[in-house]
Amino acid sequence: MEPVLLEKDGPIAWLTLNCPEKRNALSLELMGDMLHKLNTVAQDQDVRVVVIKGNGPAFCAGHDLGEMVGTDLDIQHFNHLFSVCAQMMQRLQKLPQPVIAQVHGIATAAGCQLVAACDLAIAETGTQFATPGVKIGLFCTTPAVPLVRIIGKRRALEMLLTGRFISAEDAEKYGLINRLVPPENLTEKTRSLAMEIAQYSRYTLAFGKDTFYKQVDLDMRSAYDYATHAIAINCVDEDAQEGMLAFLEKRKAKWKNRNE
Repeated sequence: MEPVLLEKDGPIAWLTLNCPEKRNALSLELMGDMLHKLNTVAQDQDVRVVVIKGNGPAFCAGHDLGEMVGTDLDIQHFNHLFSVCAQMMQRLQKLPQPVIAQVHGIATAAGCQLVAACDLAIAETGTQFATPGVKIGLFCTTPAVPLVRIIGKRRALEMLLTGRFISAEDAEKYGLINRLVPPENLTEKTRSLAMEIAQYSRYTLAFGKDTFYKQVDLDMRSAYDYATHAIAINCVDEDAQEGMLAFLEKRKAKWKNRNE
């Protein structure tokens, strides 16, 4: 059984965590398979948006603890484990396509990290989120990296220090997810958002995502200096020229399907 399933639906690639009996725990095998499939999707000229979801009762329950206990495990093992995880999370940000997390059930520890690492997230009502490592003596240090950047220091520290679950409603209020939908509408609403984004130029989506993350943590002046040059580069691109001309001529733009 493949740990991660890849299905294409027009311009959307659906990546499904496929270890439901372990609540889609992030084993080394699963993370390796996810990295392989993310690299495949990155090169696919037809894919404009990626959706990550989970099979079974949960989106993702974090790391596979079975790979984390035992007297024969040394620090090199754990360095490797968390390095692979960090590589996978960062690959999501570096992917040219926007990535949407479709969340249900629970998203805990590294599963919550996965949600925070995606560009956008939609969850069904009843979903719960937590970074509960503190309860088993393991502070969620790596999940904290994207989490604090999404929801801020106070809220992140409360989640990290208490290990408490937060509701989907609180997750939406915190900005961890973009929107909350009834369970029966989750797939439909996720696909609708993905298709809304997928109508645009693949080049522009990739360029915009890359430049957004490069400027977001800069100070204001540096961000403007960077963004001013970036948007000038964007303006001379053929898709931008085509889009502006199409707007003036009141017609639909014809994008070039390319990866640069």
